[in-house]
Formats: sequence, structure tokens, C-alpha cells
Amino acid sequence: MSRANQLKAKNRRRLRRKRHTRRRLSGTGETPRLTVTRSGRNISCQVINDSDGVTLTSASTLQKGVREQLKGTGGDHEAAKTVGGVIGERIKALGVSQVRFDRNGYRFHGRVKALVEAAREAGIKI
Repeated sequence: MSRANQLKAKNRRRLRRKRHTRRRLSGTGETPRLTVTRSGRNISCQVINDSDGVTLTSASTLQKGVREQLKGTGGDHEAAKTVGGVIGERIKALGVSQVRFDRNGYRFHGRVKALVEAAREAGIKI
């Protein structure tokens, strides 16, 4: 199997895991959904109220305020910790103390785990 086909198969498996999770997981006004998206160079997250269909807040390594806090690229553990701290502060500013975490089909380790731990340190219950 070629490298391109391996990557396509890997992404198909991730999307399948994502669909299975999203069937059971939904955000409300009291407990919105925190979803994470990662690529090789960046990581981003959104807080979503699915009952109203709106994004309450977001944070990404591509945003100007976050980019200034980073030392290297946006695709490492330190960047994920920075984004997690920023999203934690923004969630607290909304008056929300608890969110439901949607890992979006990714494994809960590495950058995804670093983002969640930083949000927890900011005082958000996940």
C-alpha cells in the first residue's frame, strides 16, 4: 500500500471514530462542547452550543494574540498548552465552568492531551 493510500485510510478511520462520538455528544448552553482540530503545523479549538448552532468562542495558533505568545511553530506541545490556556480563560469569561470534550476522532495523547490539561489548569471542568 502506498503512503498516500495509508494516509487516506488513516483519515477514514479517524472520521469514523468522529461520527461515532458525535452521535452521543452534544453541547448545550450550560455545558457547551469543546472540540479540537489539529494539523501538522497548527492546533485549534472551538466551544460550541449545538442546541442553538453557534460557536461561543475559539482559539487557534493562527490567531494574532496567540501567535505572539508562541516561541516556535504552532504544531508542538507548547503551542497546544498555550491554546488550552487561552481557551480556558475565554470560557471562564463567558461564565461557563464546565464543557463536554470532543476529541474529534484523535487519540487522547500528545498535543490533544496537553490542550485539555491546560484548559483544566485554567479552571475549566472537562
